[in-house]
Parts: sequence; structure tokens; C-alpha cells
Amino acid sequence: EVQLVESGGGLVQPGGSLRLSCAASGFTFRLYAMSWVRQAPGKGLEWVSSINPGGLGTTYADSVKGRFTISRDNVKNVLILQLSSLKEEDTAMYYCVKGDQWSALTSPRGQGTQVTVSS
Repeated sequence: EVQLVESGGGLVQPGGSLRLSCAASGFTFRLYAMSWVRQAPGKGLEWVSSINPGGLGTTYADSVKGRFTISRDNVKNVLILQLSSLKEEDTAMYYCVKGDQWSALTSPRGQGTQVTVSS
């Protein structure tokens, strides 16, 4: 059974940083692309970033490019999203999902981790 457990969210001021983690289990993590998606209050699900199985290929939504960095540890089966220069519009529930950006929005999600950017 695929399990994805996100952590690291919280309340941060605009311009601040956070590091989100996702512990993956139940599948061979190193063989799959992984992605982050988010859902802001009252809005639909939005793809944020993806990383290929080896970790050397990454893609980002225009809204986060240059501010967020995705990475992975294929030994520890962990997916990371480093958030910096946070804006109030980054406030959302963040989820990690198995798969690339084309399947991310329809992939099963975990419980997510809440990021709130507010002064």
C-alpha cells in the first residue's frame, strides 16, 4: 500500500522559508517520478513541482520557479520541497504525490501539510 506522509508546514511571515518533507513507503520510491501539488482555500488543486526518479530532472510551475526547490533522497525514501521568498498566495495545503506533472493532479494524496504565509 502506497503511503505518503508530509510534514514541515507551519505559519511563516512573507519572505520567509520552510522545508517540507514527504516520507514515502509501500512502493519502490527510486523508480518513480514524484511531485508536489497544493490546494489553496476555496481553489482547485495546483501542480507545483516534479522530479524525475534519479533526481536530476526537475520542473516547476511558473508561480514558484526560482523560489521553490524540489529534491529527493532515494536511500531514505524522502521527497523534499524547500520553500523560500514565500508570499501570501503560497498559503495552501501541500501534498506529495507519486508520478510526474501529467498525472500529479489525479494521483492519490496523503494528509498533506498546511503552509500559511501571513504577517
